[in-house]
Amino acid sequence: MTELPLEPATSGTSVAVTAPRPGVPVWRVGKPDAFLADATATALAAVQSIATDENIGKHVAVRSEGVRCVTHLFECKLPGYVGWQWFATLARVSRSKEATVNEVGMLPTNDSVLAPPWVPWAERVRPEDAKAEEEQVPEAPVEGHDDEEALEHEHETPETESEPSEA
Repeated sequence: MTELPLEPATSGTSVAVTAPRPGVPVWRVGKPDAFLADATATALAAVQSIATDENIGKHVAVRSEGVRCVTHLFECKLPGYVGWQWFATLARVSRSKEATVNEVGMLPTNDSVLAPPWVPWAERVRPEDAKAEEEQVPEAPVEGHDDEEALEHEHETPETESEPSEA
């Protein structure tokens, strides 16, 4: 439903480019619904339900997701998420003047830092890594007999230790 924007967001409120986006049919990308595009306060309140005010920046853009469905994008100021954007997707039914929040969350942009692609374990571990691991295995300490003898003496009763000898 929500993909990366084609161009970096500009300052101020703007309407995202109506160029085709991957996975979205051309007939769905068009001019955003005017009522929903103006419902910035509703979108901001929805994002505030999952983030604090200091982690939400200015309103970046509005983009059409289809007929009577738009996504509002807000700048993310959360540490560690440079280049990400908060989003709130709003929709409404025909002839209604009430916006409904469908989804909220975070989206990466082209400038965001992402995790590297996943690599299977068999491809990550090299033969020299396994050899280095085998060399670093410490030897188990050898238990001395002194500890075992001490435990045996602790469990002895005084009667067995001080039995009178018959001489």
